[in-house]
Amino acid sequence: MTAPALRRLGEARPSLRADVSQVLRAAVVTGELLPGRIYSVPKLAQQFGVSATPVREAMLELVQEGLLTPAPNKGFRIVEMSDDDLDEIAAVRLLLEPPATGEVARRGDREAVRLLRPVADSIVTSARAGDLAGYLSADLDFHLGLLALLGNRRLVDTVRGLRTQTRLYGLTRLAETDRLRGSAMEHLELLTLVEAGDDAGAEALLRRHIGHTRGIWSRPRESRPA
Repeated sequence: MTAPALRRLGEARPSLRADVSQVLRAAVVTGELLPGRIYSVPKLAQQFGVSATPVREAMLELVQEGLLTPAPNKGFRIVEMSDDDLDEIAAVRLLLEPPATGEVARRGDREAVRLLRPVADSIVTSARAGDLAGYLSADLDFHLGLLALLGNRRLVDTVRGLRTQTRLYGLTRLAETDRLRGSAMEHLELLTLVEAGDDAGAEALLRRHIGHTRGIWSRPRESRPA
């Protein structure tokens, strides 16, 4: 399995900056790029096997998302998130995402919901392949796609920002086991509940899913140093 997010991309892809952004974002979220450490554009470009331009553009994009901060004349530093930061992000997500998803189940367009099934399938496929960048990208598309059915752009933008800031430091380890695949399958289960109009079931499952994100993938409170 190709668990590490960072990989050589080559120059052949037409959306090279988007590819670099996706891979860098996954590397930050999973902790493959270490918090607080400075990374230079030329070194990352060499690692990816691409020119410096798409890497620089991608890193500036991640600065806008709050994942990186510029280090003048050196490169970019990974923004460090404390355990309290991660707890707060998870708490806000729990306040927003399950009720909103339940609302989609109650009054969402069933045909539009069904159109998200290929995205859910892509999450499972990426989990099986250990493709962390693909997994995180499809996961974001899936959840934001569900919320977008409510027609509330501010809700979607808020949840996008929260999910982007989340750190899943154990994701690389989970990619080497069946636990990542199990988490991926929850998306198909969630979609089935939403399609059936089971708002209570959808909300409960999403609460558990977010709890997995904070309690298993990120470092839980019990394991923190005193």
